[in-house]
Parts: sequence; C-alpha cells; structure tokens
Amino acid sequence: MRTTISISCSILLSLAMVGVAQQQKLGYDDTPMQPNGRWHIHDGSRPQPVVVEAGATPGAPPSDAIVLFGGRDTSAWTMDDGSPLTWPVRDGALESAKGYIRTKQEFTNFQLHIEWATPSRVEGDGQGRGNSGVFLLGKFEVQVLDSYRNPTYPDGQAAAMYGQYPPLVNASRKPGEWQSYDIAFAAPTFERGTLKHSAVVTVFHNGVLVHHATEFWGPTQHRRIDPYTPDTIKGPLKLQDHSNPVRFRNIWIRKLAGYDVS
Repeated sequence: MRTTISISCSILLSLAMVGVAQQQKLGYDDTPMQPNGRWHIHDGSRPQPVVVEAGATPGAPPSDAIVLFGGRDTSAWTMDDGSPLTWPVRDGALESAKGYIRTKQEFTNFQLHIEWATPSRVEGDGQGRGNSGVFLLGKFEVQVLDSYRNPTYPDGQAAAMYGQYPPLVNASRKPGEWQSYDIAFAAPTFERGTLKHSAVVTVFHNGVLVHHATEFWGPTQHRRIDPYTPDTIKGPLKLQDHSNPVRFRNIWIRKLAGYDVS
C-alpha cells in the first residue's frame, strides 16, 4: 500500500513540475514564424498586452482614456479660433452655440466615444434638423443629424462619412434621446510627401456597426471632397455648430499606437 501511495505521489509531483515548467515557459520557440517574421506562433517571449481597466458601466471611460468632457470641466476645449470656449454647459452636457469648438490637444490614431442628442422639439427637416458633426483630426466628418424619420441625401444623414459614404444602416433614436458614437480611427500616412495610406474609420452608432474599416477619399466638405495633403496626419477633435442646439456629453478618447502591435 505504501509503495502504491509513494508511486502515486511521485507521479503527481512530476505532473505538477511539468505544469510549472510549462507555465514558466508560457509559450513555444520551436513553432513556425508568423508571416511578418517577427514572432513564433505562440511565442512566449512576445511582450504581454498592457493591462487596461474597463469602464465600470457601458460607455464609461477605461483607465487609459483621456476624458475630454465628463459633465463639468471644459478645460480641454477652445473655440475653433483658439479663443475661450463659449458653448454653455447645461445639465452635464455641452450645447452647441455660435461657432465650432476644438480640443486643445491633437491626435493621430485613436478610439473615440461621444454621446449626443438633437432637440426634442422637432423643427425643420432634412439637413436643417438637429445638424452638427464630429470632425476627426478636424477634417474628417462623421455627421450628426436627427435622422429619425427624416429623409435627406444618404451621405449626409446621421453617422454618414459626410459627402462620401452613408451608414450601412440607420440606427437613429428618437429626437431628444441620447445617442452614441464609438469610433476607431487611423490617420492617413505619407511617404516622402506622397499619400501612402488613406484615413480609415470604423463607426458604431448606438452600438450598431455602420462603417467597417472604411477609407475616406479625402477630407470632407459640403458639396466636394478635398485632396489629402501632408498636414492631414494629425489634428484636434472638432464639434460643429450648425445653428441647431445639439448637446454632447461623456466624451473620451484613447490614443492608439496604430496597426502594428508588437
């Protein structure tokens, strides 16, 4: 009996030691290289992802986010000409007034969360109803509009890449209700003054995918598309005033390193 117990304990100890060794090793160094030639498949020496604490509730900023507006502090913003912010804050929301506003900080590649609401009282139609916009790098607009039962030209409705692509679907909520955009954006890149990669965006409107890794043809404008120029590689976040009192809240952004993850 003692011999059997001794053998069993030895087996268990051996298995435990193998498990510890495997745990310490983490991965493999004898597997084929991945296509980019940098790491083995399941390479244990590859750097571990940075730990980020997710927001406590859906839409709350994660631990590495830059909070651009959380309900009171507007110090991240100026008017588009650099003068002090004049948009009012009411009930924890920024309300569009005369003039565009922009962040003091500039960005390149990022994840953006922003919530917005058009007026509950419906006035006007088409582009005259709850019109505003979120300008990525200050040049690439994701349209804000009351598109709930409000026909307009498709590449100008809510969540459109303005003047370029309509959203895949219309996910708009009723006038006055809070809506959200979750945006992943990669800035354009240039090589020796020549465009190498266009700007790319993925957009979720109220949690619904409306653009998937879609390229901008260039900076957005009303009735035209501007060409890419080397100064389009970074810029601020801008919010538009279009003579409609649109409200914004819970605005945060995460800087991203780009496509290449080590």
